Amino acid sequence: MVVVSTVLVSRGAEQAWRPLPLIKDGKVAPDWMHTGWGEFVVDDGALRTECDGRGLGLLVYKKEPLGNCQIRVVFKTKDEKSNSGVYVRIADGILREAGKRGPTFDRDAGGKISEPSMEKAKAAAEREEGPWFAVHRGYEVQIAGGGDSWHRTGAIYSLAPSSAVATKGGEWQTMIITLDGNRILVDLDGQRITRFDAASPDLPPRKQWHEPKREPKRPEAGYIGLQNHDPGDVVWFKEVSVRPLGK
Repeated sequence: MVVVSTVLVSRGAEQAWRPLPLIKDGKVAPDWMHTGWGEFVVDDGALRTECDGRGLGLLVYKKEPLGNCQIRVVFKTKDEKSNSGVYVRIADGILREAGKRGPTFDRDAGGKISEPSMEKAKAAAEREEGPWFAVHRGYEVQIAGGGDSWHRTGAIYSLAPSSAVATKGGEWQTMIITLDGNRILVDLDGQRITRFDAASPDLPPRKQWHEPKREPKRPEAGYIGLQNHDPGDVVWFKEVSVRPLGK
């Protein structure tokens, strides 16, 4: 049984941030595990996505699930459209997906995915295999500029829109994700950009196969993860820290 500690602090008290180690001995710290394709590598004191054209990947902080808290993520994208994400509230079944790859995307010389391999990937996604478990049993806070408001930086992917106009390619940015019961709030560089209530009766319907299923209830205490997406989607993470909510 997993035990999740809850820390209550007095109203208005400012709690210290607790960094989650990203790097140890020049490698990804052992508190993290990877599922799916690609990997994360150490680059100048930060973790960088090393994406693989064969499929999606996810780096999961396996040491502990996080309940109601704030998560601070300091990240940088190679360019505005570089795609990644921070997953929260992932159910504990994700731990069983460690090291699993899943079906591969077959691509031609131009990078186009073949139809047969696409269908296999869709089936694996519906079965919630590998990183797709997190898609359907957690929430993704998107990192990607250039998309519509439901699929760009700060959005709860396809569930709640972000008011952020664009990611600043090549610049470090700070995202603070607040987990408070059914609510998820996202601040980017000190500005509130997203509000999401999982209990709302007005959640938008699922429109595409790669969007999360709406039905599974995500746990209040769940795991977090960092996504590696497609080749060319280069994103660095130099800090992931947590602190309890003030109550």
